[in-house]
Amino acid sequence: MKIYTKSGDDGTTALFGGDRVKKSYIRVETYGNIDELNSFLGLLIESIGEGDIRAYLEKIQHILFNLGSVIATIDEKFLPKLPQLLPSDIKSLENQMDEMDKNLVAMTNFILPSGDESVARAHICRTVCRRAERSLVELLDSETCHPSLTTALQFLNRLSDYFFVLSRKLTQLNNKNEVIWRKEVTL
Repeated sequence: MKIYTKSGDDGTTALFGGDRVKKSYIRVETYGNIDELNSFLGLLIESIGEGDIRAYLEKIQHILFNLGSVIATIDEKFLPKLPQLLPSDIKSLENQMDEMDKNLVAMTNFILPSGDESVARAHICRTVCRRAERSLVELLDSETCHPSLTTALQFLNRLSDYFFVLSRKLTQLNNKNEVIWRKEVTL
């Protein structure tokens, strides 16, 4: 089977269930942002060693892929066949953040997204996640969506926070220093 179908040459794409829409449609933009996040998450995963954090991030990748499939579905008759986000997924992110935060130095300054390669990658995931969240808000504002996307919005909001806390934890684990924002810097 060839990977290219040429069916998108006219600027349209198929959603789950077969509906064809413009590639600029906010629903396509939203699951595209989630796909981009998932790709950057893969890059982050490859920059850290084996262990619990890596295993947790790999689970998040699957959840993001599931979320993209739900967003790519307009026809609600297909939704029962798709895995759904659960409130426990959001609670898990909160628990992970609380656990990582226990041993971190209290923040007294804004920090910059640098200091270590894995830290910078976690911040990229955070910012792309925020973009995905903003596009999901736009989708929810522009059309009637399945109620499960409200849970998805909460998940993305929490996930971006998770990436921030993870960046701080990676700084600690890699014996690096956080780069503190200094407003008085000039060029």
